[in-house]
Amino acid sequence: MRRIGNAAKVVVLGVWLLITLFPLYWIVVTSLKPKPEIFSMPLRYWPGNVTFEHYEELFSFADFGAYLLNSLLVSLVAAGVVTAIGVLGGYTLARFAFPGRGALMLAFLVTQMIPLFIALGPLYLLMSDLDLLNRLAGLMLVYVAMLVPFSTIIMRGFYERVPVALEEAAQVDGASRLVAMVRVVIPVMLPGIAATFIFAFVQCWNELFLAITFIDSEDAKTIPVAMNSFITQYDIDWGSMAAATVISVLPTLVLFAAIRRYIVEGLTAGAVKG
Repeated sequence: MRRIGNAAKVVVLGVWLLITLFPLYWIVVTSLKPKPEIFSMPLRYWPGNVTFEHYEELFSFADFGAYLLNSLLVSLVAAGVVTAIGVLGGYTLARFAFPGRGALMLAFLVTQMIPLFIALGPLYLLMSDLDLLNRLAGLMLVYVAMLVPFSTIIMRGFYERVPVALEEAAQVDGASRLVAMVRVVIPVMLPGIAATFIFAFVQCWNELFLAITFIDSEDAKTIPVAMNSFITQYDIDWGSMAAATVISVLPTLVLFAAIRRYIVEGLTAGAVKG
């Protein structure tokens, strides 16, 4: 019975893996098909003639390289700032007792429940008054404001897993609180910091709603905004859309591969504690 149960688990997991990976496979295959084959019937599960014309079009007729750099710049800077603020804010909430700490935590949580479109009108007017429309700096600022509350809550959960005795031992040896935090706590917190950075980076990298609202200039477009332009009133350029999707996934995969040893530990260890 145990063997039958194990075999059933393998079959179920295998089927689930195929269901999960097939959309990714189909996107890659579509990006390699000539345009006539994309809509050919019956469906072809592998291109009859492999072509890279859709990739060439992205960089020849559309300034996709610039869009890629814009997305990288916005995502890296915003995720870095969010992580830095989360590291400091999470430490404050975890290590210091002060009036209003509970109310502040509640406010952070409540902000995550408010639909984004409710604040879109006032936010747009504010961005316009500050002359931040069609500017990458403005988009970074909005992303930072959007992600700081949740990232701070995540970091607080990680800090609460680190024994206070580690800092106290360093302070007994003559270290200040700041030195103890940087030299003792931060190294232990690397999985949590990596998980927070990944969370913020992916959110910024994939975000479309705010980007398409605040960015209209060709020079400041990010990848999601550029991909949205492939959808017109009468047609969808599926080949270019698939090629752009494949390219847009690569930076995230590289980032995950670079810090993969921190991710599993970080994501499982950062549970929010009351």
